Amino acid sequence: MTFSSSQKRKAAALISGGLDSMLAARVIMEQGIEVHGINFFTGFCVEGHTSAIRERHKIKHKRNNALWCAEQLGIPLHIIDISTEYKDIVLNPKHGYGQHMNPCLDCKIFMVGQASTCEYANEQGFDFIITGEVIGQRPKSQRREAMPMIARESGAEDKLLRPLCALNLEPTLPEREGWVDRSRLFGFHGRDRKPQIELAKHFGFKDYAQPAGGCCFLTDKHYSAKFRDLMRTRGKRDYELDDIMLLKVGRHMRPNTRFKLIIGREQGENKYLQGYQKRFLNLRTMSHEGPLALIDGVPNDSDIELAARIVARYSQGRTAAEVEIKATWPDARERAMRIVPLTPLEISDDWHV
Repeated sequence: MTFSSSQKRKAAALISGGLDSMLAARVIMEQGIEVHGINFFTGFCVEGHTSAIRERHKIKHKRNNALWCAEQLGIPLHIIDISTEYKDIVLNPKHGYGQHMNPCLDCKIFMVGQASTCEYANEQGFDFIITGEVIGQRPKSQRREAMPMIARESGAEDKLLRPLCALNLEPTLPEREGWVDRSRLFGFHGRDRKPQIELAKHFGFKDYAQPAGGCCFLTDKHYSAKFRDLMRTRGKRDYELDDIMLLKVGRHMRPNTRFKLIIGREQGENKYLQGYQKRFLNLRTMSHEGPLALIDGVPNDSDIELAARIVARYSQGRTAAEVEIKATWPDARERAMRIVPLTPLEISDDWHV
């Protein structure tokens, strides 16, 4: 095969922070292609949020895996905030959801399209797009029949190259034009990670992110349940960035349709929730150590008392005869209460969101 040497080709690699996207970029770099990484912020990204908040994660080394991958590869990484545009993908996915609230197929189409047409892509003049997709690895977005659909509906067409499974697909433009040697690409398929792990060893990659349902909270069963609850109780399919950030934090309980409690589970979460005290009615234990809790909704007086009793149950005064709770409204009004904590039997399993 004859390769063009008249121009150094340039590719954009979608870098999620996982092993596959890092390997895909490296495979193409090995062929002398200049690769730039692109990472998208949707608001639902797992990277860094809970680990930065929760005290129990402090002993772990925290990092943004996409930035770490770019560092290992030695390439620039351009991070693009698509959280506003992404709303329509989440709320109205043309191709539906995966197992939970994850619109994976629509998401991939959207991101490939953005990588092809965004301002950064226009500035850089990329010749083609790289993803770390592997046929059969994910049931929604990485089915064989989904691969051409993503290329077509994203607008990337045959400029979309999947180096890890290319040998299972028709040759793309970069392969046909000789920019990339197809014989040096791979034919990975299915969920077996051994080929990727072996390739990582070959390239000397260590300490990479382990696969765990992707890098999006919408693939998580518990987060998706809270997200559905948010949509249902708001009475409209809409959300703000703060809404989805708060779904990642605390214990969420909904005793009735009028209000929901967000209860800090540890000091790190309490500190994070403090940033929302001027937006929500909040409850804090005064006589005993305990959580900070936000009340989302329009509670009546009985609801506030019930919420206070729940908060007391999760405080160090759970077995005390009484616990002092202070309620503070966003307009700075305060109310002190001495209440009896709920017993475990009085807390319904149905309250947990």
